[in-house]
Amino acid sequence: MAEQSYFDKSSNTGIRHLINATRFSMHGLKSAFMHESAFRQELALLVCLIPVGLIISSSLKEFVLLMAVSVFVLVVELLNSAIEAVVDRISVEHHPKSGLAKDYGSAATMMALLIAGSVWATGIVGYFT
Repeated sequence: MAEQSYFDKSSNTGIRHLINATRFSMHGLKSAFMHESAFRQELALLVCLIPVGLIISSSLKEFVLLMAVSVFVLVVELLNSAIEAVVDRISVEHHPKSGLAKDYGSAATMMALLIAGSVWATGIVGYFT
């Protein structure tokens, strides 16, 4: 029997698809934690901010918003890391377009951090006023 191609998805349906997707996602999270220092730093910050969010939130909606923008930063960081991995896989030699792709990913992460920071600042100011 021939080995199934990575791109042959005919037997990857239903619950099997869900199991495989979960396994691949967990592998991605583990890999990001092991190899991406920015991901670890942002995850550590999120863990530290959970109790702060519980204290300063005046409602469940506010707490969920604070956590959502924090997780959003991790999502953008994962996408940035994926872009960097693909660019590095294609070629390690410097190319202006490769640099731009990495810069765009970095800019997206910075913007996510600015959005999260502004939401958190609003929550903190609201708590003290």
